[in-house]
Amino acid sequence: MMMHRFKCHSLPDQPWKNGLGMTKEIVSWPPGSNMSNFEWRVSIAYIVQDCSFSSFHEIDRVITLLSGAGVILQSEGDSIDHTLNKPLQPFTFAGDIALHARLIDGACHDFNLMTRRSICKGRVEIRHNISRPLIHAQGLVLVQAGQWKIAEQTLETGEGLWWHKDQHEKASSHMAMPSSDDAELIVVSIQPLRQTS
Repeated sequence: MMMHRFKCHSLPDQPWKNGLGMTKEIVSWPPGSNMSNFEWRVSIAYIVQDCSFSSFHEIDRVITLLSGAGVILQSEGDSIDHTLNKPLQPFTFAGDIALHARLIDGACHDFNLMTRRSICKGRVEIRHNISRPLIHAQGLVLVQAGQWKIAEQTLETGEGLWWHKDQHEKASSHMAMPSSDDAELIVVSIQPLRQTS
């Protein structure tokens, strides 16, 4: 299983689907997929003004505040009214719902996971200075604080790995080991759904 390393600061800026913000795409699976046909996608968004989120039909989303005071997320009819102001606390919602984001106190950065609900399920977990194996066949890790050793690689803050095991590859796991007391790790696990005939 190949591990793909990335550094957030070197990722190019891209406009949101609706053009109202900017994002750094970490991975969009499968390779070459776009906003309309990805199976799962991970990115970091920059919210610098009050704005509406892009709509993604049949997509489930998880948003996690990385830095800044955060945003208030509201939908029409108030089916969603959520204050995202605590760092590293993932919030899950349906991407089909029209959401408006209102900044609390200045710009913020957010970690975003999107999964196509007919194909896979995604989960975002935050690890604080705990050694555990990475057991999922598809996923991603991002060092939010401190230093971690994963797959014989030492990762600093703002660095990460993503992977996708082919169905013909042997199952394997890698231990995620913190190397500092302040270590924080964002872990994304992707679970493919069973295909039915």
